[in-house]
Amino acid sequence: MTIAFTICSINYLAQARTLGDSLKATNPDIRFFIGLVDTLHGVAFEDSYAPSYPMIEIDKIEIRDFQEMCARYNITELNTAVKPFYFTYFFKHYPEAKNVIYFDPDIIVFQPLTELKNSLARHNAVLTPHINTPINDRLTPNELHHLNTGVYNLGFVAFSRSEENDRFITWWEEKLRYECLIDLCNGLFVDQNWMNFLPVFVPNTYIERSPGYNAAYWNLHERTFSQRDGQWYVNEENPLIFFHYSGYDPAKPDILSKYQDRFELNVRTDLTALFALYKNSLIDNGNAYYRKFPCAYIKPAPVRRYLRVRKYLKMPFNYLIGKLQTI
Repeated sequence: MTIAFTICSINYLAQARTLGDSLKATNPDIRFFIGLVDTLHGVAFEDSYAPSYPMIEIDKIEIRDFQEMCARYNITELNTAVKPFYFTYFFKHYPEAKNVIYFDPDIIVFQPLTELKNSLARHNAVLTPHINTPINDRLTPNELHHLNTGVYNLGFVAFSRSEENDRFITWWEEKLRYECLIDLCNGLFVDQNWMNFLPVFVPNTYIERSPGYNAAYWNLHERTFSQRDGQWYVNEENPLIFFHYSGYDPAKPDILSKYQDRFELNVRTDLTALFALYKNSLIDNGNAYYRKFPCAYIKPAPVRRYLRVRKYLKMPFNYLIGKLQTI
């Protein structure tokens, strides 16, 4: 058996449902779960918005000192910090599972994952690099950004069952318990930089370089898309396995991703239909509805004094003197 899962809070359930729908259509043999970094206590969804996929709330997987992690992290950091703990949960509670695959919620799977499962039969783990070829400009993101944020994109990672993987995942848990931060000055970008060690610590890791895997804004310089006979292809000949719509907002449908400035959708016409499909899927799956739910585990960020000082430094001198006299 193969398990696939994603992780999100309630506000991202439209994305998770869209991912689940794509897996159900292309890989009905794979069991799909939503790891919910939120609580359903006191939440009553309208009938049309009640997800049909099993949701495993974060407090059910027994993470030691989880409340301390909540206090330590923002919503992005927390959702990524719990990833290895969910791998541990699935391998422990589903002994029949040979493989466990993680997908970010903002992904659509377009093909059966036959080759991925074949890779997992021969290898301990499968990763995809952000890019396969150099970038010839200084726009965002480029190779320097990937050095800061990780060689591999952790919107996808897959493990087969093995003792070697168990040891790695346990090590990964301890790193993310305290150091799953967006802190580039200290070499941290949530869970991604830690994954640079996977091919080192687990030598039988497979680096999947097929352009059909994890196509996204960061590798569009090396990939173009076309459709034939109802199937999507990358660079004319490679089937599109899954597309990662990172940074896309259906409320701003003309922006390819808020995290990049290299491509515009009105120029990349090969992406028009792919993004229209995703926009309509998110709308149909209740994106506007779920966005109204705040994450139960995230507290408002404290106002830090240095931010107030920066605000004052931007004020006119006479006004600033008056404010300082009142402090």
